[in-house]
Amino acid sequence: MQDGFVKVVAASPQVKVADVQANVESCVDVVTQAVEDDGAKVIVLPELCVTGYTCADLFWQDALLDAAERGLRRLAQDVASLDALVVVGLPVRAGGKLHNCAAVLAHGRLLGLVPKLNVPNYNEFYELRHFAPGPRVPRRVDLAGWHDVPFGANQLFCCEELPELVVAVEVCEDLWVSEPPSISHARAGATLIVNLSASDAVVGKADYRRSLVVGQSARLVCAYAYASAGWGESTQDLVFSAHDLVAENGVLLAEARPFGSASALTEVDVRALAAERRRLTTFKTLADPVAAGYLCAPFSLRREETRLTRRVDPHPFVPASSARRNERCEDVLAIQAHGLAKRLSHTRSECAVVGVSGGLDSTLALLVTARAFDVLGLAPAGIIAVTMPGFGTTDRTHGNALELTKALGATLREIPIAAAVRQHFRDIGHDESDRSVTYENAQARERTQILMDVANQEGGLVVGTGDLSELALGWATYNADHMSMYGVNAGVPKTLVRHLVRYVADTCAADALSRVLLDVLDTPVSPELLPLAKDGSIAQRTEDLVGPYELHDFFLYQVLRRGFAPRKVYRLARYALGRGTAANYDDATILKWLRTFYRRFFAQQFKRSCLPDGPKVGSVAVSPRGDLRMPSDACPAVWLRELAELEEGR
Repeated sequence: MQDGFVKVVAASPQVKVADVQANVESCVDVVTQAVEDDGAKVIVLPELCVTGYTCADLFWQDALLDAAERGLRRLAQDVASLDALVVVGLPVRAGGKLHNCAAVLAHGRLLGLVPKLNVPNYNEFYELRHFAPGPRVPRRVDLAGWHDVPFGANQLFCCEELPELVVAVEVCEDLWVSEPPSISHARAGATLIVNLSASDAVVGKADYRRSLVVGQSARLVCAYAYASAGWGESTQDLVFSAHDLVAENGVLLAEARPFGSASALTEVDVRALAAERRRLTTFKTLADPVAAGYLCAPFSLRREETRLTRRVDPHPFVPASSARRNERCEDVLAIQAHGLAKRLSHTRSECAVVGVSGGLDSTLALLVTARAFDVLGLAPAGIIAVTMPGFGTTDRTHGNALELTKALGATLREIPIAAAVRQHFRDIGHDESDRSVTYENAQARERTQILMDVANQEGGLVVGTGDLSELALGWATYNADHMSMYGVNAGVPKTLVRHLVRYVADTCAADALSRVLLDVLDTPVSPELLPLAKDGSIAQRTEDLVGPYELHDFFLYQVLRRGFAPRKVYRLARYALGRGTAANYDDATILKWLRTFYRRFFAQQFKRSCLPDGPKVGSVAVSPRGDLRMPSDACPAVWLRELAELEEGR
């Protein structure tokens, strides 16, 4: 359960209708395999699986009900040595009525009985013929030799070793009603809702069932495990498909497809869920769950490292499928273009000035500007693309800047900066052979001055080119490329920039534009501020200096969006991008660049504190007026200390 990960299994054992002994043996086998083979800590089994859901009027037979109680006692004994919380369904006599219940077991103890609140009696369901709705507020009952067992819906099962693991239960129809009990459970603190179900298979129902589970996990910011009856039930009038699901905060993590495998196994991150609830000011909690009628039953689990099997996206900003990626690219371009269009309209600007280098970021900014002009019905000639060759400009990038401007119909202005920068060196007494930060930043600031002055000349607006990843790392010259009148790329991470340019190259109707965009994509990322190599190639590659953007964008998402600590970020990076993956980074490389990320992220906040306006396009942004309120003088000692411990332990 390290880092808040808990392995959960929703499983559908093979049942025989009314054969309690066979069903208990099947349940024991499923639980044993889930724990011993898969390391499961929470196992949820279907509704009434001790007897079978389709017993109908046999539920009036004391022989069956007595057998069910004995079967629960045997099940508890047989799995007592297993380190897991087990939730199983059976009929329970209480208060002179029969109830459809979930029994919650741990280490041989019956922690509680949770009755179904919403008992259906429509269409193919006639449960009210046999079962009465249970109480919300728990009372005490005796069952199968256990005494004073809590019986009621308002129960929480709380893990002593992992406080963020709080389990609550609802039974089948409870999820399908307009006000599911899981709403109250989540407000009371439950992070994992388990549902014992016997939902029959009819055409289209699997999709609806899936959407219910995923949607409820999103609304309640919880994990939701749903175990449904399988085809061992009676097929007299209905068929059951063993459709098992586990979702977390709106994401389907695992699914046993209908009539396929009979379990869904994954890990849920309850610590991340608890953190997300704290972040969301609109997530309402109960001030006093006990006063609201809740009981909390503690249970114990051994603290063991949970082996991850769930998918951790190595590229969290870039969808894996081409269809979703294209959809994402179109959305982002639309947000960027309409944001800029509004700013141009508001400032009554019919001119936009973009510095074009032939690199990825300036290419994207120019493409977005062209789209914004289309939105406003303005002629592309009003876009002034300024290329400013300097000491490190290559023929390739310079040529691409010219071709790109021509292909888009923008107005080109070429303003070399070498002479002006050399004059500036003389003015401040800087030796040109000194290739320090002064040498580089003087060029960047000269370019920004030119862009601002051209915009003033033309009554236009300077469009910024810097992207989200660069801003997070502070890879921008203060009061140079750091500054603009509207930063269209400020919310776009570097890994997505590449796909946006590729998307335009693949979908545009102009061959000339597509050709130049493909060549831009093949060009190494570089600020081109140092003189060229002897062969005329780029001598300064950004990723050699700050690290691979593939890693940094992963770090950026896990740190800012998820709030994870360095140890957890490192663990997930190794799992998603480490040895044996397509990225294949070794541990030392991941640690090295993770340290760089934290060091630069903290040290460069002063640049982000005064960023120009720009549109947010995704779930991560660094605007000081929006998502990121961080002091410029914050110390990274806590984070770097944890990294140092990781390095020592490795």
